[in-house]
Formats: sequence, C-alpha cells, structure tokens
Amino acid sequence: MSNTDPYGAVPDWPKVSANISEDGTAEVTINGSPRTVLSGGGDVARARAAVLEHLSVQTAGLGRPLRVETVDPEGRSQLVVHPDGRVLPLDEQPANSTARSWEQVAPGPLPGSARRPKLGRSKHGPLRDALGARTAGSEALGGSSDQDETDTVAVTQAVTTTSPTVMAPPKITAAPAPPPATPVPATSSVRPVDPAEATVMAAPSTPVTPNTPPTGAVPIPSATNQTAKELGVPQPKPTLPDLLATRPPAPNGPATYGWQALVRRVSGGLISPTPNGRELEYREAVNSVQRSLRGPKTVVVVNPKGGAHKTTASLLIASTFGMHRGGYTLAWDNNETRGTLGWRANPARHTNTAVDLLRDLDRFTDVRSSRVGDLDNYVRSQGSAQFDVLASDEDAASAASIDDAAFDQLHKALARFYRVLVVDTGNNMRASNWQAAVNSADQLVIVSTIREDTAASAAWLADGLRAAGKEELVHNAVTVLSAPGKKPEPALHDRLHDHFNSLTRTVLDVPHDPALVSGGPITYDALSPASRTAWLKVTAAIADGL
Repeated sequence: MSNTDPYGAVPDWPKVSANISEDGTAEVTINGSPRTVLSGGGDVARARAAVLEHLSVQTAGLGRPLRVETVDPEGRSQLVVHPDGRVLPLDEQPANSTARSWEQVAPGPLPGSARRPKLGRSKHGPLRDALGARTAGSEALGGSSDQDETDTVAVTQAVTTTSPTVMAPPKITAAPAPPPATPVPATSSVRPVDPAEATVMAAPSTPVTPNTPPTGAVPIPSATNQTAKELGVPQPKPTLPDLLATRPPAPNGPATYGWQALVRRVSGGLISPTPNGRELEYREAVNSVQRSLRGPKTVVVVNPKGGAHKTTASLLIASTFGMHRGGYTLAWDNNETRGTLGWRANPARHTNTAVDLLRDLDRFTDVRSSRVGDLDNYVRSQGSAQFDVLASDEDAASAASIDDAAFDQLHKALARFYRVLVVDTGNNMRASNWQAAVNSADQLVIVSTIREDTAASAAWLADGLRAAGKEELVHNAVTVLSAPGKKPEPALHDRLHDHFNSLTRTVLDVPHDPALVSGGPITYDALSPASRTAWLKVTAAIADGL
C-alpha cells in the first residue's frame, strides 16, 4: 500500500520526522537537524502533545503545510500539519477502492495545552490522539468497521458508472449525525464529464472551499523569524529601516562640566576626557524633557493647602520645559478667583488675565482666523525662559470667577497653541474648576514642603482622589518635597518618602533656595545650580509620565 495525500499536494520538503521514545523523550528532525522538544519523564502522551505543539509552530513560520513522519512506541504515522493548527492523517489508500477518508480535528488551542484531555487511540496512530476533542462522525468507507472510533468524520466521494452526476469536493464540517455512507464498488472509477451532459449535472449545495482555514486560525508569523530560517525559507532583503536600526548609539560628545571640561579647554581639545557620571545623568534628564509628545499634554500641580509651593513649582516646571524644549509651554493660574502666579512671573505691558481671554475666546475658536501671536495680549512672555504665563483675575473689585465650563473652554482653545500646559490650582478641592483641571490632567504633581501640616494636606488630597476613582492618576503622580529651610527634619523627610512612595510613581526632593524666599518674581537664572538640577530631575520625571 502506498501513502497518498488526499488534501492536495504537500511538498515533501523539508524532510520532517518525529521520534518518541518509551521514556517520553520527544525529538523532531528537520532536514537532518534533530531537536529535542521534551526530555524524558516517562509520559508518552505528553511527549506526543509537545511534538504537535512544536510542529504547529514550525508550519506557522513556514506558511504552508508540512508532511511529517512520526514514530513512537505504538506505531508509525504519516501526518500533514497545517499552519492553522489542523493535523490530518496522510491516509493509506485502500487496496480495493478509490474511496478516501480522513478526520477533521476541531479547531481549538494549539496541541500540547495542559487543558487538552487525553483521548483513546484511533487507527491513525497514537500521535494523533494527543490532539484533543474531535468532531462527531462515523466510520470511514472502504475499510473495516470499527465501533470504537466514534470521534471521526467520514467523507466519501461516491461515483458510479450509471450516474452522470459529479460531486464537488466535500466541505468538512462537524455534524451530529452525518448521512450514512454508501459503499463504492472496487471497479468504479471517475469518468470524464461529457460537455453534452453538463446540463444535467447537479450543482453543489454549498460553496467548494477545500482546505479553508477555520475562523480564529493561528496567525502566520513573519518569515523572518528563527523558525523560518531553520526551515530554509528565503529571507526578505533588508531595507533602510533595518539598516538604521543597527546603528550604534550616538556618541556622548566631549565633557562640558567638571575637571574633564577644564582639561579639554586647557589642552585646546588635544585631551578630551569623557563626561563624568553627573553630566551623563544631566544629559539623560534633558533628553527626557525634550522627548516627543503625542499631542498637547496637561500637567496639574495640586495641594489644597496654601503655602505648599504650588505656584513656585508650577513656574519652575514650566520654566524648565521652556528652557529645554524651546517654547510652546504655558503656566496657567487656574484659581477660581485670584491666584499669585501672575505676581511671581515677569510682568507684561498689559494686565489681561484668564477672565479677559475667556471673554474674547471667540477670536481663538475659529481655526481659519486664530493666530498664536494674538495670544500675546492675554499671556505674559517670560523672555529667555521661553514660556508664557496666563494669570488669574487680579481685579479686587471684580466678581468674575472661573468655573468648570469656563476651564474646559479655555483648555480646549489653549491646547491648540501649546504643547505643554502646566496648571497651578487653588486650595478648594470642591471648586468645579479645580475638579475640571484634575479631570484634564495627563500628569498629576503633588507638592508639599517638608512640614507636618502641608504633608498631611497632600496625603488627604491623595486619599480623596483615590476615593473618587482616580487611583491610576495618583499612582502615576510625581510627588515633590520642598525643603522649608537649609536643614529639613530628617525623620519627617524619611516618613514622607515612605508614605508617598507607596502612593505615587516617584518622590523627589528640591532644596531650599534663598532666591525663592522673597516672594517676588522668580528668575530661573537666579536659582542655585543645585536647585536647577533638582527641578530638571522633577521635570524629567514628569515628562516620563507623558
């Protein structure tokens, strides 16, 4: 008897065989290269499942079926393994019949799953039995009757010499009660259909879709994977992105700080030491601040207690973004009545505030006519710091206020002109504009001085936000602890780090700086080097969350 392939021509390449030993060792050989897929254990059934899982991955990488010869303690089998997970027998041709039969394995998880039940044996060999549940069916035609095989589907093409009808190849489907099989005489054969008889041919009841992968088939990976390489599949030619992906990282460049920079200057560049660790850390922080953003981002600075350094933090975060990103940054005082952000920023030739911008907002809602330059009459440019400030209402006699609807209107318009909006909030968590700001936040910044009262207020804020369903916002928040003096209390410092490290993504310290004590306009260049470095780290951590 000869082995035939009833499913269409499956190339006998690559040569694939699987061998399972009695001790449960499974080995797959591809083109003469053996690979052990399971080592010992004494479980032959588990070894069969491991072989089937391995072969399913191989065919997915190749993109077409594989012909596989399997040998195990209970016999030899010829299988066809398909990319969609089907494993079908390469049946033996009956000696006295042209009828062919095969099994269709129900689609499901890849073979080898721990959840797959162990079934009884079938005539197609023990390796097939590790596949799991099959579709219901009946006995195969042209062979002996086997009442134990109730899990196979018999598919038969019955062609007689007395009927002009030619049956279309059957579409294999699971059926609870397949039609009874009709024996085919050994002498029957398929005769050519005469054109004159075409009018009496019966049309197939269902579309002919041989070897159609079932819905939910395993996707075929790219031929560039390791599996395809092992199978000898030609690889695609590399492209420009492939070449660029292999470039080495950009060099660090010469040192610009410390003794390394001094040696370089004194030697006229003949001696150029590499940057020290502190400078490399600085450059990494700058790269984080300068990272590309997917659309405008909103950073909201919060603590419901006055004197927690919200305004100072808002200005210095915006200033750091502006210095290293080159503009398109706004510091916005979102106080429902009056805040101090405008007082601590450099003045402008006008005194317009968010209330004035809200009144004239129609000028900026029309995309065709609005211009970023027209905002200069409402925001206050901070010169070399390269960011703008939008102040809250500064008119003591005014009764105007900003609510949630007003905030949303302003935010929508301003997000068209700025890449980063740093929002300074008020002290009333229940104010609608405060809540609107938090709802718009891409990154929350919780600030506090290292004092019991301001820290307790920050912790209360975190508890309130988490109770309001904003656990993820708090979890991703950056906590900034400002030293109120030159020597903050060490025990309190450690307690606050422990508490907020368990609540937020990171906790960072900023030192006390005499340049910030007066309460006047904040000048970035007047800060100490330690302060500038600390606020750069804070801003880099914020950018990492955007």
